[in-house]
Amino acid sequence: MHFVEAKGILTANGGRHGMNIYRGCSHGCIYCDSRSRCYQFTHPFEDIEVKQNAPELLEKALKAKRKKCMIGTGAMSDPYMHIEKDLCLTRKCLEIILQYGFGVAIQTKSDLILRDIDLLDEINRSAKCVVQMTLTTYDDDLCRILEPHVCNTKRRIEVLEEMQKRGIPTIVWITPILPFINDTEENITSILNECVRAGVKGIIDFGMGLTLREGDREYYYAALDRYFPGMKERYIMQYGNSYEIPSPNARKLTEIFKKTCKAGGIMSSPDECFRFMNDLPEKYAQMSIFDL
Repeated sequence: MHFVEAKGILTANGGRHGMNIYRGCSHGCIYCDSRSRCYQFTHPFEDIEVKQNAPELLEKALKAKRKKCMIGTGAMSDPYMHIEKDLCLTRKCLEIILQYGFGVAIQTKSDLILRDIDLLDEINRSAKCVVQMTLTTYDDDLCRILEPHVCNTKRRIEVLEEMQKRGIPTIVWITPILPFINDTEENITSILNECVRAGVKGIIDFGMGLTLREGDREYYYAALDRYFPGMKERYIMQYGNSYEIPSPNARKLTEIFKKTCKAGGIMSSPDECFRFMNDLPEKYAQMSIFDL
């Protein structure tokens, strides 16, 4: 890892406010879109860039905001990768979010988030907290191949259960679904049934497939050669250099997904899930720092 002094931490896009405390990741997921060259990494992806002044920048930004809002994190780099255990920058930023009365929508694959569950609980009581978990692969052996350096899906489901006990709403990302690898009815049904049991608020699916871009594609194909001999050639024959890579089973899997969500009273539209994550209750949104 290496440390930098960032010029800013909070970005606004379409009314959403987000931050990335780290750049790069140590989870090693073979399909990671963040490896794509369009994101213009100037350092190796596993050499994590640490924005060491992130808490100070966040406090400055929140002090200047007259209206409360939700702060998102985890879209590009997991806020609970391994180095967070010692650096605690995510925790410090959560403390600042709590201090200034903002909400948070945080996305991860790691059970390290349980370290901060008391803090997340406080944020949810004073404003709003939404915890997002990515679940792609129910089978432990396959999960270790696709997402090798982070806890498996069953452990992530335990995290969802712990959040449910605290009344902290959860959203699951059931994406990406990899053609010919984890795009089976058994896999999708197993994950969905656990989501229902864990009482998740919503599930985000982007069409039962994945996307591949320059940089990401090469890394993914190298992993296919390593773990699934002949699979790369199958992808090239079926998809060429397409950006969108839908599963041949997408229609059937989507039917299962929508039917399960409807029966379980779970939000299944990405737009609906994003609205929920971005919405801060009016009584909090109208408050200003001068009300603290």
